[in-house]
Amino acid sequence: MMNTVLLLLTAAIVLGVIGWLAEGLFWLFLVGVLVLVIDLVLIGVFLGRGRGLRGRS
Repeated sequence: MMNTVLLLLTAAIVLGVIGWLAEGLFWLFLVGVLVLVIDLVLIGVFLGRGRGLRGRS
């Protein structure tokens, strides 16, 4: 799971940088932002699943 998160994060950064620097490729920047948002949601789900109710008595 962590490999997938790191791969998505890297892809988001690369797409965002290319889209920001290249003229006419602003849509690629938006795709990079979208991938980043999806990655952050996956991180939240991954971290939230590990907590559970173990600490309560």
